[in-house]
Amino acid sequence: MNQDNWWQQIAPASQVALTQIWVPIGTPGYAGPQKSNWQQTLDERFGPGAWRMSHYVRGRIVSKREALREYEQSYRLYLHSRPTLVDFLVNTCGNVYDDQVRNVYDEAYEQPHTPANHYQDIAIRRVIAELVDDITWPNVVATPVEEVDLIDLDNGQIHQLPRARGFRGQYLLQVRGAHSAGFMLNPAVVPVHDPALIITNPRQDGWYLHEGCQHLSVEAFWQMSKVVEVRYDRYLALQQARDNPLAGLVGS
Repeated sequence: MNQDNWWQQIAPASQVALTQIWVPIGTPGYAGPQKSNWQQTLDERFGPGAWRMSHYVRGRIVSKREALREYEQSYRLYLHSRPTLVDFLVNTCGNVYDDQVRNVYDEAYEQPHTPANHYQDIAIRRVIAELVDDITWPNVVATPVEEVDLIDLDNGQIHQLPRARGFRGQYLLQVRGAHSAGFMLNPAVVPVHDPALIITNPRQDGWYLHEGCQHLSVEAFWQMSKVVEVRYDRYLALQQARDNPLAGLVGS
């Protein structure tokens, strides 16, 4: 028995226990368009279902779903504190998107079909939809469920798209980089809602640390709180490769 095989020498019941223990193995940072490559690399290295992307939130490692609640809450409090911005959105825009116009069709935060995740447009739509039912926001009203022609503020192109709930304008707003019309809602601009969520990591130097609120933003929280967790039996099987279990991942 030695460091390379001890888990194969212990009692079968103890070996089974190792398949139910998860261990954090690194903070990978920003994936962006490399999302599918990351998934493929980790599937090949550990096996599908034997790794997961979790988040560090207030001293605990939690699920992606729980971290997304913090992400959305940041947008909620940001918009609630800026009625002029809300008025602009509901009066001027019919929908919002991130990197691709078809983002408007996504209602859930899970987007396995897209090259990169787009959370900001979903968060904005969800928050505005809530305000429709909030009597303290009389200027945000129900809108018909319909497809309409929307003019993209970034390039003037016209797209027939569903109108987001509460949005009664004629324009399509891209929420992305500094040159997009919706930069004022970029996740690097929106501050994280709770100071306890602010994280620093000298190994990371992503784009989100050079725009907007920088390390205080919801984007910085999202990227810097990522933690890859792996089933312990699959981690042990790496043997010498345990020294760099996230090798090959951009940003790791």
